[in-house]
Amino acid sequence: MSLYDDAVLVLKNHEGQDELRQVYLDHLAAHPDGLWKACHAGHITASALVVDPLRGRVLLTLHRKLQMWLQMGGHCEPGDATLADAALREATEESGIPDLTLAPGGPVTLDRHAIPAPCHWHLDVQYAALAPADAVEAISDESLDLRWFAYDEVAEVADASVVRLVEATRARL
Repeated sequence: MSLYDDAVLVLKNHEGQDELRQVYLDHLAAHPDGLWKACHAGHITASALVVDPLRGRVLLTLHRKLQMWLQMGGHCEPGDATLADAALREATEESGIPDLTLAPGGPVTLDRHAIPAPCHWHLDVQYAALAPADAVEAISDESLDLRWFAYDEVAEVADASVVRLVEATRARL
């Protein structure tokens, strides 16, 4: 199965967010290249919120370009077999934490957000990644900082989309 086919299947099976899910499916139907950064009409991205449920906290990255506290994530790459693989790869690369595992149940939520030209939209498929008990983070080139935040601290530092992702993840777990 191709990454494109996986994305369509994942989105068709995602429960909730029906209107937004249909926007993603329509985008892919109209843009066979809609998974790739080169698609300037917008593209699917994959992200994962790194969670330490035993300590009630999440790891956020201070994104180098956007200067915002966000979950780990980014563009799909040709080596990604699935959207879940892309999300896990991004979370591992950006957190520096090996042995992350995705929470069961597929994507936690979807988030469509505008980005600067030449592209116009990121259609993000958002997962939750569980950190091992001995997790030690390491800052990547894409981050200015990495920091663990208690669930109730996220609203103080991050935007509403990250707060929604934390809430949806907590409900899932």
